Amino acid sequence: MFRYFLLVIFSATSPAMLQAQVASAPELNAKSYILADFDSGQVIVQKDPDKKIEPASITKMMSAYIIYEALSEGAIAKTDLVTISEKAWKMGGSKMFIEVGKQISVDDLLKGMIIQSGNDATVALAEHVAGSEAYFVDLMNRKAAELGMNNSMFQNTTGWPADDHYMSTRDMFTLARAMIRDFPKEYELYKVKDFTFNNIPQSNRNKLLWRDETVDGIKTGHTEAAGYCLVASALREDMRLISVVVGADSDNDRTAQTQSLLNYGYRFFETRRLYAANESIGDLRVWKGVADQVGVGLTKDLYLTFPRGQYKQLSAAADRPDSVVAPLNQYQTIGKLSIRLQDRLLFEDDLYVLSAVERAGFFKRLSDSVKSVFD
Repeated sequence: MFRYFLLVIFSATSPAMLQAQVASAPELNAKSYILADFDSGQVIVQKDPDKKIEPASITKMMSAYIIYEALSEGAIAKTDLVTISEKAWKMGGSKMFIEVGKQISVDDLLKGMIIQSGNDATVALAEHVAGSEAYFVDLMNRKAAELGMNNSMFQNTTGWPADDHYMSTRDMFTLARAMIRDFPKEYELYKVKDFTFNNIPQSNRNKLLWRDETVDGIKTGHTEAAGYCLVASALREDMRLISVVVGADSDNDRTAQTQSLLNYGYRFFETRRLYAANESIGDLRVWKGVADQVGVGLTKDLYLTFPRGQYKQLSAAADRPDSVVAPLNQYQTIGKLSIRLQDRLLFEDDLYVLSAVERAGFFKRLSDSVKSVFD
């Protein structure tokens, strides 16, 4: 038999708090955009987030992810010297200005790709990792599928215009989130403002790095078809937001619109960790086991994003049995946890048994059989 347990996280506050309203989100003059929280993954603002769009140099985020994986696995090292191919040297568009036949370190090529958005550096790195750009692109598409980027397809490493080369803004958010989560130390390179190579100084194209000290990345892009694009992330008081703006009319527009999204998110929303992974949020009575109780909880940290000032209005409810019979396996599903803000469902997921409980011996099982009749 299942019972519904209400776990009030905080007591109610004044009626005025219940009536608090969130201001309307800004409407941007862009093809597609999204603003979402890094920890919770919850979307705050969006427009056509699954529309397939030419991503321009935003593509290099995926190239960087694959290169970071190769570094973490020891397949390549930052001290490796890469001999620059004619193909890499001939790349058009934004360039690091490397020369054919020269040997450049992976470390410098990474800076050229990320800070200067060098198409030449990107192709050189791809060839070093996979032997050819074509094989590297195959790795990019496999990783996109693995990350759940369902509206992305890559034909090259740089974002050079090509048929069937596209991403969605939701996928760009997914990739940015994975980048920051999986490679936090490497991600720090995205906030570097300038890099000089071969006596040619170039600045990071992300103007927000100069205008907003809380912004620490990530990537710009521009082609005639894609328009001006910017994936940005900011960290303010332990709350990280990621915004994606695709198809703005100018560099200034993408910068201003991104700033508008970020300011809106921080002004009207907050994110908190409600439960830690493997934290018991309630005990379950166990019959015929070596233990009489077992904790139930979640296997991942639960972060929730909600309107600012509404923290005390959140309530959690666990739909689970009032007792179970051993044996129990660790992380066995045992019910559902839901979080509501007044009558709005914000979160729902499985509850798990946090530790295994073995079946007890004969006499303990017999005793529990009798006790359970009168419980």
